[in-house]
Amino acid sequence: MSLASDQAKPGAANKPTLYKRIRLDIETRILTGEWPPGHRIPFEHQLMARYRCSRMTVNKALSELAQADLIERRRRAGTFVRRPQHLSAVLKIADIRAEITALGRSYGYQLIECRRRTATSADRARLGVSTAGKIVAIACRHSADNVPFAVEDRLIDLSTVPEAATADFAREPPGSWLLHHVPWTEAEHTISAVIADDRTAKALDIAVGAPCLVIDRYTWRSARTLTAVRLHYPGETHRLVARFKGG
Repeated sequence: MSLASDQAKPGAANKPTLYKRIRLDIETRILTGEWPPGHRIPFEHQLMARYRCSRMTVNKALSELAQADLIERRRRAGTFVRRPQHLSAVLKIADIRAEITALGRSYGYQLIECRRRTATSADRARLGVSTAGKIVAIACRHSADNVPFAVEDRLIDLSTVPEAATADFAREPPGSWLLHHVPWTEAEHTISAVIADDRTAKALDIAVGAPCLVIDRYTWRSARTLTAVRLHYPGETHRLVARFKGG
């Protein structure tokens, strides 16, 4: 019996070629978290047997996944789901839930609002995209020992993270969910200070006009925006600490 081929056959014009199906299968496992960062992808000969195809077909699918920064191919070691790369030695993308727990404090989470809608012009400007599309807009609050720790305002682009449309953000914080399910390749932080307006003051249980530390974070995968988030922290109780070594 001959191996399957990714050549188009009569009557199958609408079916994806085999290498594209292999790529889609692997990409789906990565993006749904079934294969988390660091997971070893089956060896080429195993994929050849699974899909009954040639090494060339498997290699083409893996090459496209590597170009999309979803996997990394290590000589003699195999192929692995790519681990997120930290932005710099100064800051990394932290999981607020893990951060609070590491301090020995009790973590609390409250979803304030979660809406799936068409992106507005302001949303597109914030995400850095030019065309209208669907987004998930989330507002939530994190607390430590029942005291407000941070409030979060986040947009997730559904064109790049479609699985966010069905994620249960009432149960799992969006930052934690993204870190565990969605690989990213680039990030940017902007740190600023503002005074609390009425809405922020109420959410953080601080006085109107009190100082707040603000972190705006953007993450991308292969130049495509995944999410934009703004975090407000009470300025009197929060600080940023970074330790790094000189070259």
